[in-house]
Amino acid sequence: MYRDNTKVIHIGDRVIGGGNPVLIQSMTNTRTEDVEATVAQIKRLEEAGCEIIRSTVPTLEAAKALGEIKKQIHIPIVADIHFDYKMAIAAMENGADKIRINPGNIGSKDRIASVVSCAKERNIPIRVGVNSGSLEKDLVEKYGGVTAKGLVESALDKIGIIEDLGYDNMVVSIKSSNVMLCVEAHELLAEKCQYPLHVGITEAGTVYGGNIKSAVGLGIILNKGIGDTIRVSLSGDPVEEIKSAKMILKTLGMRKGGIEVVSCPTCGRTKIDLIGLANQVETMVQGYDLDIKVAVMGCAVNGPGEAREADIGIAGGVGEGLLIKGGEVIKKVKEDELLSTLKAELDEWEQST
Repeated sequence: MYRDNTKVIHIGDRVIGGGNPVLIQSMTNTRTEDVEATVAQIKRLEEAGCEIIRSTVPTLEAAKALGEIKKQIHIPIVADIHFDYKMAIAAMENGADKIRINPGNIGSKDRIASVVSCAKERNIPIRVGVNSGSLEKDLVEKYGGVTAKGLVESALDKIGIIEDLGYDNMVVSIKSSNVMLCVEAHELLAEKCQYPLHVGITEAGTVYGGNIKSAVGLGIILNKGIGDTIRVSLSGDPVEEIKSAKMILKTLGMRKGGIEVVSCPTCGRTKIDLIGLANQVETMVQGYDLDIKVAVMGCAVNGPGEAREADIGIAGGVGEGLLIKGGEVIKKVKEDELLSTLKAELDEWEQST
C-alpha cells in the first residue's frame, strides 16, 4: 500500500506516514483569539476522538493565542495560514505543531524561504495545501478546466519549491468538492509523492450531504491504500466530523475500538419510537471504549434473530422491550427502561474488561 511507504512525519507527539495508523483531524470554527471558546471546543473534540486539530491564524492576536491554547489541550495544533507569511512565522514562534500553507498564496520566494527557515529551525512540519477552487489560471487553461492532472502538477510544483529550500518535513493535501476528481487526483499523486497525504473532500456540505460525499470519497481513496490522515469537512458541529471519520475508518476495518450501533430501518411492525431510541443509544455509547456491536431493534418478535450478530441489543414492543445478548433474550423490561437497562449492561461490561 502507498501509505506504508510514505515518509514518517511527527506532529507534536503524534506520528503519521510510514504505515502508521490513519489519524483523524478537525478544525475549530471559533475565533482563535478567543482562547476560552477555542479550548472548550477542542476539549469536546478530544473527547470525541480528534487526534490533530487545526485553527485559523489570521491575526497576530490569534498567533499569540496558540501558546495559551496549547497549555490547555492534549492534541497537536496546526496553524492554518492563508496569505500572510508573517502569521505563519508568528504561529510557529508561539508553539504551532504544524502549519498549513499554500505556497502560491504566500507571495514571493523570499517570503516562502522565511517561513521554511523558521520551520526548519524548529523542525515543524509544513502541510502544503492545494485546492481546486484556487488552482492557478495557467493550469486551468493548460488542462481545459480544473482537472486531477492540474491539481497534481500544482501540488508537485509547491512541493518542489520547499524541497529546493532544503526542507522535506512535509504533509501534502489536494482537495476538491468533486468526489471522483478528488479520487483521481489522489491516485495520480500517490504514484509520485513520498510525503504523507492529508485526505478530505473539501466543502463537502451539510452533515447529511457532506457525510455521504466524504464517506464515498474517503472510502474509495483509503481503500486504495492512500492517505495518512483525514478530515471529514462538514458544515456543522465539528464533533460530527470526528464521529463520521471514526465510522469511516471502522467500516473499512482500519480502526478498532468504540461501539458500533446497528439498527433496523423500521417497518409496520415497529411499535416504539425506534428512530429516537437509536439516536439516543448512538449518543450514549460515544463515552465507551468497548469494541463491540450494539443492536437497536423495533420489533420484539424478530428482534432477537436480527440482533444475533451483535454482542448486545435491545428490541422494543408495545410498552415493553427485550434485552438481548448473543441472540438470546436475557430479560424483559418496560419500554421506558430500555435505554437505562442497556447503559447498566454496558457499564458492567466496561468495568469487567
